[in-house]
Amino acid sequence: MGSPSMLTMAIGFLLVLGPLVVLHELGHYLVGRLFGIKADAFSVGFGKELAGFTDKRGTRWKLSALPLGGYVQFAGDMNPASAPAPGQDGLTPAERAQTFHAKPLWQRALVVLAGPLTNLIVAVLIFAAFNFTYGRLVAVPEVQAFAQNSPAQAAGMQVGDRIVAVSGERIENFNEIPQYVVPYPGRTVPIAVKRGEQTVILSVKVASALEKDRFGNEARVGRIGIAGGVGKVVPVGPGEAVTLGVEQSFGVMRMMVTGIVQIITGERSVKELGGPIKIAKYSGEQLSLGWLQFVQFAALISINLAFINILPIPGLDGGHLAFYAAEAVRRKPLDLRSQEWAVRTGVALVLTLMLIVTINDIVSLPIFGG
Repeated sequence: MGSPSMLTMAIGFLLVLGPLVVLHELGHYLVGRLFGIKADAFSVGFGKELAGFTDKRGTRWKLSALPLGGYVQFAGDMNPASAPAPGQDGLTPAERAQTFHAKPLWQRALVVLAGPLTNLIVAVLIFAAFNFTYGRLVAVPEVQAFAQNSPAQAAGMQVGDRIVAVSGERIENFNEIPQYVVPYPGRTVPIAVKRGEQTVILSVKVASALEKDRFGNEARVGRIGIAGGVGKVVPVGPGEAVTLGVEQSFGVMRMMVTGIVQIITGERSVKELGGPIKIAKYSGEQLSLGWLQFVQFAALISINLAFINILPIPGLDGGHLAFYAAEAVRRKPLDLRSQEWAVRTGVALVLTLMLIVTINDIVSLPIFGG
């Protein structure tokens, strides 16, 4: 199947990122309003304003030129990164009471946390809707066959073995196994199997496989070469659908953490990181497959946004939460100069990372042989 057109990629990118950014910032905005904080600006995108209006509360709602995120600028912030203003001279007591930094620590923390939490809730609801609509697949974790050159078979696993644990994690469904295998190519993982009345623990070296999807995208994944029996689809109620949605969302997040740790330790290449161009490419591909695949992809991107924003990097939501944690311990805020330098350092780090992933994206384009 050929790659989607540039127009499809652009449409897919905007349809994914636009609503998710708006929802993220609405999380900040609505919780801020709940606590009586005035918002000076609500922007989708960064940079020069393309269009906008000012509402009766004095908030400027605007669409900006660079569609790679957005921000809410609360009263008392000197910039969209929410660094505190150097002074608030000239404000009346009523105006000062509406500023972000005049609020108690716990309220500020909840306002900051609301953005990533909103993205996580969106993903959970999408997964829950799929679970409720289509049910869940249940398959007994019993080995029925082996692939050629199966690492599991080489380690002593046999047909009929029932897998009860992988890497110390209890297994009750065959579909739970991949999360402990796929992210770990090259590693040796302990797998406990029930063989008759006996429990056997095997050390299985996970094979590394380079797999391609229908669009030619490559991914290095782990495989142990086993097949289970035919599963069955079981309907789930609303409560279970949401519970599964939470488990699925945190499962995706755990895989993200694993990937980052592997890049830091050298197990994976930094070239596996992707940026806006790759998101646009994948957005277009998933959109070309249909709305179901596209909405599932949106859930993954929403989890990505939640995860990235919660990282303790100054300038991101997680950086602000780190400041508040320090404030809670010290019982007073960090001085303005320290916060300002931390924000500058964080922004520089984020821009450096953006440059790296953008270079990765460009190098991976077909015109460069990627």
